[in-house]
Amino acid sequence: MKLGILGAGGIARVMAKTLRMLNENGHPEVELYAVAARDPDRARAFAAEEGVRKAFGSYEEMLRDPELDLVYIATPHSHHYRHMRLCIDHGKHVLCEKAFTVSARQAADALNRARAKGLLVTEAIWTRYQPMRGIIDGVVAGGLIGEPKRLTASLGYPITGNRRIVDPELAGGALLDVGVYPLNFAEMVFGRPVALHGLCAKNEAGVDLDDSMTLLWPDGRMATLTATTTSVADRRGIVYGTKGYLVVDNINNPQGVRAYDIDHRLVYEQACPPQLTGYEYEVLETVNCIRAGALECPSMPHAETIHMMEQMDHLRAQMGIVYPCEEID
Repeated sequence: MKLGILGAGGIARVMAKTLRMLNENGHPEVELYAVAARDPDRARAFAAEEGVRKAFGSYEEMLRDPELDLVYIATPHSHHYRHMRLCIDHGKHVLCEKAFTVSARQAADALNRARAKGLLVTEAIWTRYQPMRGIIDGVVAGGLIGEPKRLTASLGYPITGNRRIVDPELAGGALLDVGVYPLNFAEMVFGRPVALHGLCAKNEAGVDLDDSMTLLWPDGRMATLTATTTSVADRRGIVYGTKGYLVVDNINNPQGVRAYDIDHRLVYEQACPPQLTGYEYEVLETVNCIRAGALECPSMPHAETIHMMEQMDHLRAQMGIVYPCEEID
């Protein structure tokens, strides 16, 4: 299966590395076939440096290639909806980076268009596909920390020097870029909440730079989440139970879990299974599902993608955040 990368930024290079490593580690089923950028020189440089067979100076030119099967969208999330529609119109399957779109309406529209054409489109939120998800679920469900009652998760980096983080035209802000991870972490562990409340601190352009979110479940479980673009966060997720607590290191690519008892003694520890880059799981599941004729991936079903966008829509409404690129045609 031939994969093309739409966009030639930093995350595109991680995907290129992932595909090379997959091939080197006994997975020839997906080929790093093409890259497209708006600047032809940038596309050619990317292809030369990353070992890509074809370079295209426009997205449309790459999508017209009949040999191309699957497109990885690596552009800013403000452009995801438009670029997914372009791929779908050209009959290509899509693996789209998070945040999937900027609104639930855009997400639902893109997915409906793909389904109507018999194409698989899935969200590339890597933590949903990784084996650490099952390890975390197993520890929580196994009763080692007792009955889980509370959860905290924090993620953040000082990244306000990056234009796509602070520009409303690019759907900038902490929520879509960073907050999507603690939200997904909380709901992967506890399921869907019944209430969600958020506060944020904004820059002069009205973009959220620091977010605080509180989630509530019907049985009284609660989660407190933070996302920041202004400072360094510990990146930890902690699940608190009646007999102890579970600590997850680095919630946007979990590298290990540790469980402690009521006296704060370590009672369980599990490192992350060996990984290439962590992106390989989403790629392999996507390829396998396309070959099986499926239109969505079980690790991130369409209903979950739309639900998470609805959650972020709800938070933005509370925070008073509107993006110029929210429209659908």
